[in-house]
Amino acid sequence: MGPIGDRAGRDRHLPLGALRRASEGLARLGPDLGANMRFFTRLPWPGGDFAPPDFRRIAWAAPLAGALVGLVGAAALFVAHCVRLPGLMAGTIALAATVAATGALHEDGLADVADGFGGGSSRERKLEILRDSRLGAYGVVALALSLLLRAAAITATASLGSGYATAALALCGALARLGALAPLALLPPARADGAGASASAGVSARQLGQAGTTSLALAVALGLGFLGVEPALFALAVGFGAAMLVVALARRQIGGQTGDVAGAAAVVAEMGAWSALLIGFAPA
Repeated sequence: MGPIGDRAGRDRHLPLGALRRASEGLARLGPDLGANMRFFTRLPWPGGDFAPPDFRRIAWAAPLAGALVGLVGAAALFVAHCVRLPGLMAGTIALAATVAATGALHEDGLADVADGFGGGSSRERKLEILRDSRLGAYGVVALALSLLLRAAAITATASLGSGYATAALALCGALARLGALAPLALLPPARADGAGASASAGVSARQLGQAGTTSLALAVALGLGFLGVEPALFALAVGFGAAMLVVALARRQIGGQTGDVAGAAAVVAEMGAWSALLIGFAPA
């Protein structure tokens, strides 16, 4: 068979190869999304007991799990509006639903990082404070400010319509989980034990890139549907940039990452995404 015949044979099999890859991707979606939901949330999810996540395999689906957490908040916001609660109360209830869905996993990390980085005088002391479950002044302030900013942001987006608010909650939830992966992929563990060391095993820039691709696809889809493509992509850029600031801070403060640093990066990325979506916001 000549070159033309060889090319025709390859072209004939291309659709089959694409279909095969698509079917393999769909087959992975359920297990990989379920593993992320069991790791990042307290929501009951079928498919197996909790096990340490293999982010080499499942990192790409982490933003999808974050989007589902955002949809939990959107459902709570809808109920709050149905019973005609005032805007800020409704926004706060929506935020409370997302925090409850995750068991305040990321908020705990933010508070511990604020206490450790703000109150520790040496690397060893910072790591010691990160292990301490008690909450200090730095942690209280950081936690309060993050909750206020996000509740206000949800309230503002709700005034733009239920579709816009739902899409914004889904996108910001997705970008929070992308942010959580950044320290795990880009920094070594600051200590040999702990959640950061176990979760980061096998996480590399490649896995972060896969999660970034998923986040990009979500941003484009939600942008086309509700948010506008440019605002959605801007939120992606600002949210990831905010997570990278946490990466740089952790590298300077403790020379690596912990589970708390990943949690802090998630919250900071989410706040950055909300802020980007609402730049230029003009209430009706």
